[in-house]
Amino acid sequence: MRALELKSVRKSYDGVVAVDNLSLAIPQGCIYGLLGPNGAGKTTALRMMTGILMPDEGAVCIFGEPFERRHLKTIGYLPEERGLYRKAKVSELLLYLGELKGLSRAIIQRRIVELAERFDISAALTRRIEELSKGMEQKIQLITAMINDPQLLILDEPFTGLDPLNSALLVELLLELKRAGRTILFSSHRMDRVEKLCDEICLLGHGTNILQGAVPELKERFGGHQVRLVYRGEAPLLGHNGSIESHINGGNTVELRIGPEANAQELLRTVAASATIVSYETVEPSLEEIFIAAAGTDHGI
Repeated sequence: MRALELKSVRKSYDGVVAVDNLSLAIPQGCIYGLLGPNGAGKTTALRMMTGILMPDEGAVCIFGEPFERRHLKTIGYLPEERGLYRKAKVSELLLYLGELKGLSRAIIQRRIVELAERFDISAALTRRIEELSKGMEQKIQLITAMINDPQLLILDEPFTGLDPLNSALLVELLLELKRAGRTILFSSHRMDRVEKLCDEICLLGHGTNILQGAVPELKERFGGHQVRLVYRGEAPLLGHNGSIESHINGGNTVELRIGPEANAQELLRTVAASATIVSYETVEPSLEEIFIAAAGTDHGI
């Protein structure tokens, strides 16, 4: 079943199109990354998924049904804006926000204890928000998004303000939620984080879908054009080979980006003319390289 689906949604502000004919299908039980530069339409798309904004055209479906307010009980949302009541005590604020989501006090208090221990902030529950660091505030916001134990967790830039240790803690928790059958959708401009976490991704540019799919499939589709050679002897002369788009020499290793029509055997013969080849392997492209290849500079990637 699809946990969330956008069907040709469109949204504009004062005549400026923010999201244009966007369609997404997010399977249940996966981690999905929504990517793109600032202004690509990520936040607008997330707001339509949570009912904060209504699309001008198209439809949003949650677990196979057209979006309705009742679906909010199954959703946890971390917004782009980090708005916490500065004078409130952490425990009181979490209790209040849990009640807004329709939870009983007993359930809220149990979830506060569980999540505070998980995020290592139990000692901060009696402190005021204004006394906390930005990283601590971010963890409070994440607890707020998760307090109703949602089936669908939607996070807008969740790693903002977290140091490497707390980022690793969040990664571990998200993977646990996935194993428990939860669906996680998050936006990010951090390609390395997305590459490690996500099963599927969508790249937005100017409000449109540039590229989407399972990460391994995208790597396979865009792979095969970069190779790594380890050699002994004289450095091979590759700069004037027309099939090579770029190359980087480092020690006895050379990395090459070759054109799609390149002849691998001819390349190996060129190298073997001046050196002994120790190893030859294709290099899996990173998501950043895939995005540059797919979108180019026209979309600000």
